[in-house]
Amino acid sequence: MMGQLPGQQNALFYEFCLEKHIPPDHLLRQIDQFLNFDVIRKHLQDFYSHTGRPSIDPELMIRMLLIGYCYGIRSERRLCEEIRFNLAYRWFCRLGLEDAVPDHSTFSKNRHGRFREADLLRFVFDRVVQRCNDEGLIKGEGFATDASYIKADASRQRMVDGPVDWQPDPTQSRAVREYLDALESDPLARRPQKKVSTTDPMAQWAGDKGPGQFYYSDNYLIDIEHTVIVDVESTPSHRIAEVTSTQTMIDRVEENLDIKPDRLIADTAYGSAAMLDWVVEQKQIEPHIPVLDKSEAKPGIISQSDFIWDSEADCYHCPGGNRLQSRRRNFTKPRSPITKANTIIYRSSQHDGRTCKLKHRCCPDTTFRKITRSIYESSRDVARDICETPEYLQSRKDRKKVEVLFAHLKRIMNFDRLRLRGITGAHDEFLLAATVQNLKKLAQQRYKPPDYRIGAPVLC
Repeated sequence: MMGQLPGQQNALFYEFCLEKHIPPDHLLRQIDQFLNFDVIRKHLQDFYSHTGRPSIDPELMIRMLLIGYCYGIRSERRLCEEIRFNLAYRWFCRLGLEDAVPDHSTFSKNRHGRFREADLLRFVFDRVVQRCNDEGLIKGEGFATDASYIKADASRQRMVDGPVDWQPDPTQSRAVREYLDALESDPLARRPQKKVSTTDPMAQWAGDKGPGQFYYSDNYLIDIEHTVIVDVESTPSHRIAEVTSTQTMIDRVEENLDIKPDRLIADTAYGSAAMLDWVVEQKQIEPHIPVLDKSEAKPGIISQSDFIWDSEADCYHCPGGNRLQSRRRNFTKPRSPITKANTIIYRSSQHDGRTCKLKHRCCPDTTFRKITRSIYESSRDVARDICETPEYLQSRKDRKKVEVLFAHLKRIMNFDRLRLRGITGAHDEFLLAATVQNLKKLAQQRYKPPDYRIGAPVLC
């Protein structure tokens, strides 16, 4: 027979404990085991006044933001609504059933104020990375690095052809003011752009990922043992900035964790001569990186690799037995053979070119053969030798682990477009997303279910 809910008077008193209604295998319970925000208040102490009305607990705001990035809730207004109705979210935020949820506008006031002044999100990220290291998830044997394009919050309808002559204007947005400040201190910000966004000038226009769009680059440096993100950096989307950010991240990890990898894994974009020299000579790290080489000749033409380098004589020997030299004249005033591109050009003599039997395969359109050699060629040779080893084959597989993290970021965490503008906005969002990914890794590898046999205070 059909049942019917009996009508009865509501109970006058309820006994309800949030702790008992959160299952042991819930993601937020697993993550909560590795969070310790006792030091946040100490870190922010100098940024709060000692008088006045008490502020909202910064730990509560950080916990709310972590929920948003865990479950792909991109709107802070919607995040506050979800926390208001979801028991698990309230438990994670240490809010009881009667506690009020902060207004969404509170995030903006704190983010643009004391949070950025104290670099709080970087501080939280570093604490989580330190916890990963304490739990033995960071081996330090091999690091991998890569960058992924993230769409900026900039409309294609609000762009102009560069360069732009910016004039001081009190109505300029925060992102524009940040860009103008960066022009004075950051040489990379002065890089000319074909298209400039009037709402977020630091974002870079790119069309190789589909229709033209403004992007920022999310740069990851990971430990390949458990794919822990050991550092993250936000940059405009161009290769020079991405390569420079890798150097910054490696130095920062060495300073914070006292860890320097034995090998660095990256793709060809990081195989420039200057980058390889920095890795080999300055950091003494094995570069498991393909060499960025544009010297290969056309089919049927003798390649540069067929020439033999003679370090003692400082010259190249061609297959025809002739020599290519960088100096053939003695100048009264000594001249440096190094060009502005940090290369040395070696040339054959025109006489050898006229008498050589291989000229039609060596330099058919010119009277002499020219070879450009980088001043960092020895470091490039180290990278070439490593690319021939079996260890490099494994590194090529390990390099894909960074791509897996980016796929998780965009598809699972719903992070394919920024909500905040400017390089500082990208900085905040990338740090929070990487923090959540590391917390999920901790929960996956080191979570221990609570032992309810041990008496402990619970939140009711």
